[in-house]
Amino acid sequence: MKIEVWSDFVCPFCYIGKRRLEMALEQFPHKDQVEVEFKSFELDPNSPNYNGQNIHEVLAKKYGMSVEQAKQANKGVGQQAASVGLTFNFDDMKPTNTFDAHRLAKFAKAEGKEGAITEKLLFGYFSESKLVSDHETLANIAEEVGLDRQKALEVLQDETAYASDVRMDEALSQQYGISGVPFFIVNQKYAISGAQPLETFVGALQKVWEEESATPVLQNLSTDDDVSCADGSCAIPEQK
Repeated sequence: MKIEVWSDFVCPFCYIGKRRLEMALEQFPHKDQVEVEFKSFELDPNSPNYNGQNIHEVLAKKYGMSVEQAKQANKGVGQQAASVGLTFNFDDMKPTNTFDAHRLAKFAKAEGKEGAITEKLLFGYFSESKLVSDHETLANIAEEVGLDRQKALEVLQDETAYASDVRMDEALSQQYGISGVPFFIVNQKYAISGAQPLETFVGALQKVWEEESATPVLQNLSTDDDVSCADGSCAIPEQK
């Protein structure tokens, strides 16, 4: 079973959804036969790099609400995060452009470290208040998951490196009609949109497994029973 996950590193529900999927997989008896692949998605490709505004101010401006209302909304999201063991430090988050972070993730994927760096980037942004557009910060994160720091820095400094990989994911998301994340596609046939409750993921995994591994039942459309060979002999058709 293959699960493709479209997400962004500054998307709170992407982190929550990722954790719920992981919790569901822990309950899934066939988890060793499941491959999870992460796909790039930028919530706002035109987002500037961090300019000193905190996430409350950014949301208030974006959605036309007061800063206090934004804080209350973020508090609710934080409670959802806490329910799956995550700690979101909204007050110190540094909202920023994530394109370079996605490029770094593609480099990590090529080195067999996609899962590890995806977790580190999400944790770095939401819990450690790291600036995930800063090249030195990103290189440090790469080193933390066992990647060569200098090589990661060289990738980040080359604006074209792995850029096409990110754009391919985003183009594919448009083909699928994905407008929000997280978005999960299982075996290129089944979709789960959003950070659904744990039981939804558990049920989806079981349903897909049963349907995909079920022995096909053939519907017999034959009109004659005596026109075949079996057990070393052939039926002799009756004269009509």
